[in-house]
Amino acid sequence: MTSPTQAQAPTRPEVLAHLPYTHVDDHFIGGAWTTAKDSTRNPVTDPATNEQWGSVPAATDDELDRAVGAARDVLPEWSGLQAADRAEFLLRIADEIEARAEDLALTNTMENGTPITETRGAAANAAGIFRHFASLAHWLDDEDAREFPVEDGSYSVVRKDPIGVCALIAPWNFPINLVVVKLAPALLAGCSVVIKPASVTPLSIRFIIDAVVAAGVPSGVVNLLTGPGRFGDALVKHSAIDKVAFTGSTPVGRRIASACGELLRPVTLELGGKSSAIVLPDADLAAMSKVLIRSCMRNTGQTCYISTRIIAPASRYEAVVEAVAETIGQARQGDPLDDSTVFGPVASANQYATVMEYIDSAHTQGARALTGGQAATMSGDLSTGQFIEPTVFAEVTPDMRISAEEVFGPVISILRYDDSTDVQEAIDLANNTEFGLGGIVFGTDAERAQEVAEQVDSGSVGVNFFGSNHNAPFGGRHDSGLGVEYGIEGLSQYISYKSIHRKG
Repeated sequence: MTSPTQAQAPTRPEVLAHLPYTHVDDHFIGGAWTTAKDSTRNPVTDPATNEQWGSVPAATDDELDRAVGAARDVLPEWSGLQAADRAEFLLRIADEIEARAEDLALTNTMENGTPITETRGAAANAAGIFRHFASLAHWLDDEDAREFPVEDGSYSVVRKDPIGVCALIAPWNFPINLVVVKLAPALLAGCSVVIKPASVTPLSIRFIIDAVVAAGVPSGVVNLLTGPGRFGDALVKHSAIDKVAFTGSTPVGRRIASACGELLRPVTLELGGKSSAIVLPDADLAAMSKVLIRSCMRNTGQTCYISTRIIAPASRYEAVVEAVAETIGQARQGDPLDDSTVFGPVASANQYATVMEYIDSAHTQGARALTGGQAATMSGDLSTGQFIEPTVFAEVTPDMRISAEEVFGPVISILRYDDSTDVQEAIDLANNTEFGLGGIVFGTDAERAQEVAEQVDSGSVGVNFFGSNHNAPFGGRHDSGLGVEYGIEGLSQYISYKSIHRKG
């Protein structure tokens, strides 16, 4: 088996012979792997070759009832612990996840084509999220911080109760961390959960379940069911679910929000984005190029917050265009199992068709492809994979589909703004979208860049890069979602508050 330090990528037969999970026939219910009742299988396909290499069962309504029932039954035991005690479980889970890092990374790459250099960071990041939330146990356990006196001698005690049984539904682009950012705060808060991974990426999440078991988490606290998208609808609407946390597309998020609204059920939604990178006239283009791929085309453009629209000043438009095209054009596309690969395939045949439709629309509407702009021609086993050339379009106008809609693939659009007087037009262009998730402002004067960032109508904005901070809330505005994740604010999404008023 090829080690992470070797240049030669492992072959697919080598990877599959090594992985513990390929074709599986069970769900995790009530603390045990339980043989599925239905023989229906959902395939798992390697997007780099288009070959099926795994499969999982589709959960039945009875299995859903059993999983939710197990979560409900254990709730008094789990929520009855002090948060500090639950935090100890989180710390053990973190250690156990890191012990499974390589198998988790390889499975993830085989599921969705994310380059191995990206997936090798998934375990460490997931462990970091668990450790971060473990550090917030004091916020739940501090009794003194809950008492609020009133002048007449009475006082109020505020309880922070767990919200209950939570449905956690994750997407396929970052199938580990986008589960963990829900799972960790839910567990610390004292909730129990039922996890439903995306149908494209149902196997890598099993390493998180293995870590939960190895950490000694009580049976029933965490349950895992696999199945198609329609099964997620049944989970959302189950009568014994108390809260839903979902990351995915805006159309699906709307349907979930509608169902939760009808049921008066709390919901957190982290949805799509169409974020912009505003390039100020004084921007350092060399510095911008160093963070461009991570900030604007991470994971082959399949990242919700990345700034796939670059808004460049007219006075430097051609220089920006040249810098972006050169950076993207020089990055290697290839086998996602190879350490040197920057851009892999898109995750599925459906996503391939969607992205190609957007690229075709850009050509039709008059955008100019500086690099890419078509399907990629690969060789050998990769010749049948879902590869699209990393694409940069110039002369993009706000009315074009690639400017207004989320592509979720390796496509960057470069728009122009008039900077002859100020940068207000750039801010207006950044805000002319129904989304509000991410964004960046590039400028040598960091204070001026922050002033511009504060005018961008988005949940998160970076200055000269885009990053995240486990202590800072992350969430979207408008069509990008409801609620937040990370930080105390993310933990509070799993809390039900009760005020008890008493006389002294």
